[in-house]
Amino acid sequence: MCTNEVFKRFLVPSLPDVFFAVVLAAAFAHSAGLQGMLADGDTGWHIRTGELILATGHPPQVDPFSFTRAGAPWFAWEWLSDVVFARMYGWRGLAGVAILGGVVLALSAAILFARILRGGSGLWIGLAATLAAVSASSVHYLARPHVFSILFYTVALGLVEADRRCASPRVWLLVPLTALWANLHAGFVAWLATLVLLVAVCASEHAWSGVRRYSLLLGLSAAASVVNPYGWRLHQHVAQYLNSRWILEHVQEFQSPNIRSEGMVVFAVLLLAAVALAPRAPRFEAVLVLVWGFAALRSARHVPFFAIVAAPVAAAGCAVVWERIAGRARPRDAARVSWELGRDLASAPRLSLWLAVSAAVAVLAAPAAGFPDSQFPVEAVERNRAQLAPAGAMPRILTSDQWADYLIFRLYPRQRVFFDGRSDLFGPALGNDYRALMSGEKPWRELLERYGFSLALLPNDWPLSTALGREPGWRRIYEDRVAVLYARAAGGTP
Repeated sequence: MCTNEVFKRFLVPSLPDVFFAVVLAAAFAHSAGLQGMLADGDTGWHIRTGELILATGHPPQVDPFSFTRAGAPWFAWEWLSDVVFARMYGWRGLAGVAILGGVVLALSAAILFARILRGGSGLWIGLAATLAAVSASSVHYLARPHVFSILFYTVALGLVEADRRCASPRVWLLVPLTALWANLHAGFVAWLATLVLLVAVCASEHAWSGVRRYSLLLGLSAAASVVNPYGWRLHQHVAQYLNSRWILEHVQEFQSPNIRSEGMVVFAVLLLAAVALAPRAPRFEAVLVLVWGFAALRSARHVPFFAIVAAPVAAAGCAVVWERIAGRARPRDAARVSWELGRDLASAPRLSLWLAVSAAVAVLAAPAAGFPDSQFPVEAVERNRAQLAPAGAMPRILTSDQWADYLIFRLYPRQRVFFDGRSDLFGPALGNDYRALMSGEKPWRELLERYGFSLALLPNDWPLSTALGREPGWRRIYEDRVAVLYARAAGGTP
């Protein structure tokens, strides 16, 4: 490769570079965007887990955060993400953790954009399809380990698509990628399932060379995924988690998407378009659309994976229609001029060093950010720290699972929680007790006594907040627009 080609390839900004910078600046690299990335309390315990790992040199084997499951075996299955978050927090605070998540998501979008452009959809269709994928996926844009699965799945599908067009040694990079993935997030199982599907499709098409090649890739990737602190037991635990009836029925992100917000309306449109155009797509891509479309309708957490597979299919189908219209139009008609211009502008998409420069600038220039005080008891904890984490014996605090995640971030190691976002740890029995308490359903009074709560930090619009206000032996000691804090009155049963 000559010097001019090297300069152009790596140092001249490309369309995906510009797209990355715009998405990063518009969606994440400002106060509102960073606050949005911190809208899930799980980020708090991930950071504290990472700090524990850095301090001890190994992932925790038992639960360090609750009093109900203290010492119980715990799978910190996203341990490497936790370490990354802890390092970022130590360097740039919560803003650093949030902007890291934003960089990973913007990079995923830029790679998807480049893949769609390489498919020949042209700039205008490629841009629309990628923005639709971003909008639909935004329901799960949070500073949590799953952002790495969104990135890796985007990369993996791109490499497989390129390998199916022209076999290349680069596809074997997916083996070490799977090993890394298995230590960052449990989404690697979706990749292994995708490879199983690919082998099955190749067999249905009698493409036996593909069956052999991708069976080997599947076997090596599955073996690589065992390279984690838990070995094969991680796979067993993930399978149990994904098949837990209680989790599937009660954990919010496993519920079906609510088609009300702008992002979910875009998801619905993308779903309809991709399913309608799937018959025009290669069989593997069409089957992926149907599989992930069904999964996304069952669980909102699968919407980003669906968007990754659906956007290229929808873009390719729309491009075929536009190209036919342009072919029948006169040379100066708008439809033809726009099509040809879009194809010319989208030629040879690539990623250059400018993408890394944009990411570095965003990280270094990110404004201060914290958990949003409209969703978390930020002010309540600040003003009542002496009651929540006194110098002496620790009180047992009843709070929501999201707020327990926040208390882990703010008060650990002084405070231990009752029930937090690690639903795989607590199980159905504790989960049902938690739900009964939060909803004020029987036997909530008996549960208050059984677990020995002396404080209750609650969202002020929850049923139990109202019930405790009328309950003898409890008194309100603090209230703001978000939270109310109750304390068991002196002389009450502990």
